Amino acid sequence: MVGVVETHGREETGRLLAGLEQVPRRRVPYRGHLLDEMDLDAILARRPKIALVDELAHTNAPGSRHAKRYLDVEELLAAGIDVYTTLNIQHLESLNDVVAKITGVRVRETVPDSLLDRADDIEVIDLTPEDLIQRLKEGKVYVPRTAERAIVHYFSPGNLTALRELALRRTAQRVDEQLLTHMQANAIRGPWAAGERLLVCVNEHPNCAAVVRYARRQAERLRAPWTAIHVETTATLRLGEVERDRIADALRLVERLGGEAVTIPGRDVADSVVDYAQANNITHIVIAKSGRPRWSEMLHGSVAHTLIRRAGDISVHVIAADSGEPIPAKTVRTAPPRRHRIDGWPFLAAAAYVAVALGAGLLLEMVLEVGNIALVFLMAVLASAVTGGLAVSLFASLASVLAFNFFFLPPLHTFTIADPENIVALFFFAVVAVIASNLTARMRAQALAARQRAKTTEDLYLFSRKLAAVVTLDDLLWATAYHIAAMLTVRVVLLLPEGEGIAVRAGYPPEDMLEEADLAAARWAWDHNHPAGRGADTLPGAKWLFLPMRTGRGAVGVAGIDGGRSGALLTPDQRRLLDALLDQAASAIERINLAADLDSARLAAETERLRSALLTSISHDLRTPLASILGSATSLNSYGPMLDDEQRRELTTTIQEEAERLNRFIANLLDMTRLEAGAIRPDSGPVDLGEIVGSALERTSRILAGHRVEVDLARDLPMLKVDSVLFEQVLFNLLDNAAKYAPPGSLVELRAWREGEGVRIEIRDEGDGIPPADVDRIFDKFYRVNARDRQRAGTGLGLAICRGFVEAMGGTITAGNRGDRSGAVFTVILPAAPDPPEMEEEKEGHPR
Repeated sequence: MVGVVETHGREETGRLLAGLEQVPRRRVPYRGHLLDEMDLDAILARRPKIALVDELAHTNAPGSRHAKRYLDVEELLAAGIDVYTTLNIQHLESLNDVVAKITGVRVRETVPDSLLDRADDIEVIDLTPEDLIQRLKEGKVYVPRTAERAIVHYFSPGNLTALRELALRRTAQRVDEQLLTHMQANAIRGPWAAGERLLVCVNEHPNCAAVVRYARRQAERLRAPWTAIHVETTATLRLGEVERDRIADALRLVERLGGEAVTIPGRDVADSVVDYAQANNITHIVIAKSGRPRWSEMLHGSVAHTLIRRAGDISVHVIAADSGEPIPAKTVRTAPPRRHRIDGWPFLAAAAYVAVALGAGLLLEMVLEVGNIALVFLMAVLASAVTGGLAVSLFASLASVLAFNFFFLPPLHTFTIADPENIVALFFFAVVAVIASNLTARMRAQALAARQRAKTTEDLYLFSRKLAAVVTLDDLLWATAYHIAAMLTVRVVLLLPEGEGIAVRAGYPPEDMLEEADLAAARWAWDHNHPAGRGADTLPGAKWLFLPMRTGRGAVGVAGIDGGRSGALLTPDQRRLLDALLDQAASAIERINLAADLDSARLAAETERLRSALLTSISHDLRTPLASILGSATSLNSYGPMLDDEQRRELTTTIQEEAERLNRFIANLLDMTRLEAGAIRPDSGPVDLGEIVGSALERTSRILAGHRVEVDLARDLPMLKVDSVLFEQVLFNLLDNAAKYAPPGSLVELRAWREGEGVRIEIRDEGDGIPPADVDRIFDKFYRVNARDRQRAGTGLGLAICRGFVEAMGGTITAGNRGDRSGAVFTVILPAAPDPPEMEEEKEGHPR
């Protein structure tokens, strides 16, 4: 069926739709207009085998379930519906930068490459640029006015040639993949590229997004997995928040495009990248060409040049990506970084270290040369760098130089130096002290950053483990709210869709409630899939900040935070951490929602199966006895005087037998209803098996009239601990079942003997037996074995009721086939009643 086809007013395309079933489009109001959109729910309800969905990259109208049409297609695929769709080459996400460079137009509607990778088949609609332009002029692509603008602004011959080449290259990659799969499946010898792995370097520069997209395209060409790496150095710690946001967003873009994002600490970027590449069998490294001037590269070195020298057998791709589209800036204002106030205690500690070094030097002066005493002051400088950082270590270096000069270089107790050699020694001591303090402070900064990163990683790991362990949505939401509140020291509420809007489902602290203005901001964030509220571009006057929780399928909920203080809620580091937490939580919510949808689908299918079986029973099995009763009663009423006694007796017997059969059917339905409602409460007590068997045989005398019945009860049978009424119904249903599926004149056996602490009862017949495929399902509701021409009417509830009654009385029931001949055997094992006290005394030899 046709889900949506955009004809763009072309009669030629409209005529092609003749004879195809089309889903009426739904009308979506937007800014005073009604927009036509594909009716996803109608397609899911219709469940066609194939749905035609035009323009995969289309952006849906606001208020639709999914923001993009490709998300609608993913839902159709998840529902088991095959989809034929169309896509222009310029709408692929990985080609976005290339198309913009070729055409000068940035395409805003893109589709992830992963969706194209999932396609079972790809067909290229290829035309020469001249033919396509001619079709445009003839109005076979767009209406004439739109076609004229398209030719002028976009579909020029040069642009069309470039786009055509991109389409053919992308399809050639797919054909190559299919050929490779065929060769591997049929063990055809080689050679083909294998084991390729690609690594792309991500940094703080604005072109990092373009580098990532290039790496994705290159990985596609190589048919290789790819990874993005960011090396955190001491220079990274000095970056501004805009640059750090850019790095974090670039790594998230990598994950969205199907790559793996890795962040590692390191002293040198090039060395760290090469070490990682060699350890992980990387064959290609992608890095952007540096935009620094030549003198800067000569002074500070070039990462690209160092990579090329050290890469060895690894191929290095140095690309120019200055024209790539930058990642959009954050739309939520964050608090400025907290400025650290100058603390005097580290400087006092450094002075104390220098004073201790001075005292030690004065004591060692009697046994050591003056030059060796300088090492004692160097220890004070290193200690100051470890405890206080660079500024404190430089202060300690200056204090050490002055103390060393004042107390140990002649003339003593002055800052004058008489010997030129001492000037040289003091100079180099100062240089060594500054270098040592700088290196130590840098290592300290790296250690602190690594410690902070390890703490954040551990928190995220524990959070992900907690999310993986929960199985209910309420537990997941509570865990998410608690962990976000604990890690960011904020108040948290989580809102999920409910009916036409969203509602608060969890919060920490639990008593937090939202005012109407805050709820309005939350609804806006949900409707537009965009941050809203405090600090955001939309509704900034709200008390809370609301952020959508997104997955690849769209938004799954909204998270609200409030720090209980004025100003911006989060620092940039906290915002990046919150993004990671919300991504994990959104994925977990989607996982539980998908599991719930699957359970609902299974329950709906089972309910539909039971409903269909019940309707079948009512429409056939219950109407059959009613028809016999009605026919016999009508005959008696119309032709009574003309019938002899034998004919009247036959008709009244038919009425009685069919009424009894109808009564049994209704009783089975009522019993099953009582079982499912949990209303069966067995009144168990000591019961003699012989009495129950006799009563059951009397009730089934008419049913078993055409069969031979044999009863064999062991003499030493104990009393049974059962409910006599329920157990009699069990025997009745089993005997009735034997009569249905055994041929007339065959033998039906009922045997019982003691087995352990209970009694084993078997009912055997001489029918066709139970097919092996049906043994496990024989006790299911409404399930009946196909016995061909010997199948009798029934609801398929008798054996299900037997199992429910027997298990309610503490017993077991099984079904199988006889080993000595054809036929089925049903085995019931029930507990024996304890002997009364007087019988226990007789057994012990003490009669009363």
